[in-house]
Amino acid sequence: MLEAGARAPDFTLKETSGVPWTLREALARGPVLLTIYKISCPVCQGTLPFLDRITKSESLQVVAISQDDESGTAQFREKFGGSMTTLLDPEEDGYRVSNAFGITHVPSIFLIEPDGLISLAVSGFSKSDLESIARRAAQPIFREGEKVKQWVPG
Repeated sequence: MLEAGARAPDFTLKETSGVPWTLREALARGPVLLTIYKISCPVCQGTLPFLDRITKSESLQVVAISQDDESGTAQFREKFGGSMTTLLDPEEDGYRVSNAFGITHVPSIFLIEPDGLISLAVSGFSKSDLESIARRAAQPIFREGEKVKQWVPG
């Protein structure tokens, strides 16, 4: 998996709406928080709703990449939160973008700076890393009284 300090590979994928989305163009507007997931992954099901809470950030673009088909991804978004831009990196395309980022587990989260460098790379669920991302986004991610594990492997 690509680590902090590595350059993120540029790519174009389609949003669930069918519109092409390009990392290079998004980075021209500011940093991107990119999360790669599978709909059947329990850790993804627990992580994406928290990330969905920071989609209103004006300082960070929150983008999810589903490794599943459009139908399954739509059902996942309805159940676990669907505010963030969601792209499709399906198996029939060989998980092209997932492989370019070198992921072996999901969720895999990358904070990509406007210069294309990865400043944070996380595999699985890390409460402290998500809190750091939330501070950067200037948006709350955990609510008072929520019981949240510190770390769950992907």
